[in-house]
Amino acid sequence: MMFMTLCTTIASAQETVGNDSVMTMEKKAQAKAAQATKDSLERVFAREDSIELANAAKKAKQKRDWSTWRPDAKRALWLALAIPGAGQIYNRKYWKLPIVYGGFVGCIYAISWNNQMYHDYAQAYIDLMDDDPRTQSYNQFLHLGVTITDANASTYQDLFRKRKDRYRRWRDLSVFALVAVYALSVIDAYVDASLSEFDISKDLSLRIAPTVLNDESSFSSRNPLKSSAVGVGCSLKF
Repeated sequence: MMFMTLCTTIASAQETVGNDSVMTMEKKAQAKAAQATKDSLERVFAREDSIELANAAKKAKQKRDWSTWRPDAKRALWLALAIPGAGQIYNRKYWKLPIVYGGFVGCIYAISWNNQMYHDYAQAYIDLMDDDPRTQSYNQFLHLGVTITDANASTYQDLFRKRKDRYRRWRDLSVFALVAVYALSVIDAYVDASLSEFDISKDLSLRIAPTVLNDESSFSSRNPLKSSAVGVGCSLKF
């Protein structure tokens, strides 16, 4: 009896050990399968990343075709408003830059010059009117050997006053000219960018040929000789 019990216990132990071995082998197989799946996914993702990088590098190497490029009108407008001449640079109309910047430089120089002359003549007029011998800045505008006396004082007062007003008017006009140059540069950039989208066919032709003009009115139909006339026909193809 004891021998049979011992045999049963040994058999149970062997069966348990066998089951544990099978479970361990199954877990190892599952772990290997999971690791293989992970490795395959990593290889797929690495391949996709390499393809994307290659495509990005290929696109970066490709040069832009400037013959088909068209500027955006709104971007040209904002660039011209922010920086004078930037709209012309964006539109690739570099030959307009000397005109734009030349206009700005000329207007700024005119403002500076006329403003300086206005202040000089204004000070000379004030010194001439105050009858103070210590303030004689007006002498720099007199010819050599010419002095201001009581006889010609009124003449020079009127002369300095007119010149002072003239240079002030020219200074103000120079300011308006500067604003006009700025506005024209902005308008030019916007219009130029807008017209770049205007499609003009390469087959642009004008044909002029003699033709017969028919008058289909009821009055002309009564007289066949007056129902038609010879004229010139023009056809424009674009």
